[in-house]
Amino acid sequence: MQNLDKKVVTSEPNNKRKFSTRLQLFSTWGALAILVVFFSITSDKFLTVDNLLTVALQTSIIAIIAMGQTYVIITGGIDLSIGSNIALGGVVAALLMANGFSIPVSIVIALLVGLFVGTLNGTLIAYGKIPPFIVTLGAMSIIRGTAYVLTGGIPITNVPLEFSAFGMGRILRIPVPVIIMVILIAIFGFILAKTKLGRYIYAVGSNREAARLAGINIPTVLIAVYAISGFLAVWAGIIVAGRIISGQPAAGMGYELDAVAASVIGGASLFGGEGTILGTIAGAFVMGVLRNGLNLLNVSAFWQQIIIGAVIIGAVFLDTIRRR
Repeated sequence: MQNLDKKVVTSEPNNKRKFSTRLQLFSTWGALAILVVFFSITSDKFLTVDNLLTVALQTSIIAIIAMGQTYVIITGGIDLSIGSNIALGGVVAALLMANGFSIPVSIVIALLVGLFVGTLNGTLIAYGKIPPFIVTLGAMSIIRGTAYVLTGGIPITNVPLEFSAFGMGRILRIPVPVIIMVILIAIFGFILAKTKLGRYIYAVGSNREAARLAGINIPTVLIAVYAISGFLAVWAGIIVAGRIISGQPAAGMGYELDAVAASVIGGASLFGGEGTILGTIAGAFVMGVLRNGLNLLNVSAFWQQIIIGAVIIGAVFLDTIRRR
């Protein structure tokens, strides 16, 4: 009986859910296409190669952290510590380089720190039975404070100039952050869509009790998704540090909200059980294109906040209707 339940819980979504997911993907990518057409008509600068590369560059950071947030949201959780992890990752990498460590070693250690922080969050949630909101809210403050303690509140600037390649470098005109984003999309999109861990993540988010009865190790799944979120946040932190060629303890403030927004616009349900990496990337680009287009049209930054906020609320409202 247990094997039968496990097969049911970890199988592909039924036809209704498949249709819902495809409809959501179509809607998000369709909205992105409409925005592209609109800004192409209203601004002759939008469709230039340089501007499109700028959009991709500006969106890469949000897309990377939104992937981690999507993993978490699918399980029915949330990670509010992403912005602080961005700062900590950049600070750790910069401190190590400033003290004589090579760039690759510094990056690897910073990524391990992100994995450790995410694993700790997941452990507290899985075994401590503390709500994800509370754990990651507290972690947001602790991690940010740690970044300030490590730097004394002063940015770490004496890093090798070669490190800037991770934030400002280009390969055949394509920004390095965009290349990093594409590689991470391929890896974590495959994990979520094609592996046993991905199926377990959906199962836990859809019906945790059924997943438990089917023999899925729920604590392991929860720890894994928060570890992935911490890992991807540090990757974003490395890119940010490379762009400003320093480790800034104040970096990443508010980014956790952008990550949630991109995930929700892309179809991830705050109720858990739904979401895709392709949808999340589309959601991130909807936000990136919207901001870039509004800037080209000289729309006030204050109005931009209002518009983007309305888009987020609208996406959640549509998700609620869809689930009903």
